[in-house]
Amino acid sequence: MPDIQEVDRKQDHIDLAFQADMANIGPDDRFYYEPMIASHPSTGLNLGLTFLGKSLKAPLWISSMTGGTEKAFSINRRLATSCAKFGLGMGLGSCRPLLDNLDRLQDFNVREIIGADLPLYANLGIAQVEHLFDHDRQEDIQELLDRLQADGLILHINPLQEWLQPEGDFIANPPLDTLARLLDHFSFPVVVKEVGQGMGPQSIEALLKMPIAALELAAHGGTNFSKLELLRSTGVQQEIFEPVSGIGHSIGEMISFINDVLARNGGDIKCKEIILSGGIRNFLDGYYWMKKINASAIYGQASGFLKYANESQEALDNYILSQIEGLQLAQTYLKVK
Repeated sequence: MPDIQEVDRKQDHIDLAFQADMANIGPDDRFYYEPMIASHPSTGLNLGLTFLGKSLKAPLWISSMTGGTEKAFSINRRLATSCAKFGLGMGLGSCRPLLDNLDRLQDFNVREIIGADLPLYANLGIAQVEHLFDHDRQEDIQELLDRLQADGLILHINPLQEWLQPEGDFIANPPLDTLARLLDHFSFPVVVKEVGQGMGPQSIEALLKMPIAALELAAHGGTNFSKLELLRSTGVQQEIFEPVSGIGHSIGEMISFINDVLARNGGDIKCKEIILSGGIRNFLDGYYWMKKINASAIYGQASGFLKYANESQEALDNYILSQIEGLQLAQTYLKVK
């Protein structure tokens, strides 16, 4: 008597053969595929590393995305729960709502969920930090971190977003000057990130020479907050400024900038860790770019995690598990060209 599963599998092969035809789709030419050199990876294949002074079980970072809304309460709890389960780090969305009142504190208050041993970072924009210093309220930043039991602060640099945002803030000083004030005044770790357009070579070189804990790329190619603000604007505003959303730098371009700075100024570099983000769609992208950069790096996603966190805890956990298993597979069989 034929094996039922074997019959079903063979029938699937017949039914799906034409859908699996790759004649018009070229191979991913970023990798050498080496099927002869290893057995299937075991689930225990170690992907762990130390990043931002703490141990991660996999090189994945949940990039800053949301806070201050009813939906953010459940989303951030699901994200923190998955971080605890899989040993990942997390950046909170903008914590600006907590600077003036604590009504939405529970949207961000996830330290007890993620645990003490994993990195959790609060988040403020450059305009808010500039404002706090200019109004002698800089100690509010430390109070924010203490209240959230955060390991440090993510400072997002977003002049184009603020300019295009209908209710955006005016940035009066170069962000490098405000960052210098922040670093001079406080001792907590600071991660600097863009918000979907990346940074050019001058900005990157200046940042790598400053004592920041890490640089997150937030390159052009992922969620673009300038584009998002345009979608919230009037029709005339959208039409005039639409080309601005195309300005920026891809993750590949930014990595080339970083590698060049490291090659030329190795002894002057104070920032030693990078979070690769912006246009990373899957584990193959993350694996590839981690191999291409000449620095300690992990990769981050925002919309990818958000999609599944918005659905359910189970969907989010399954997505993260698939990412980890994919990285194990890539590490076993793929060599970057």
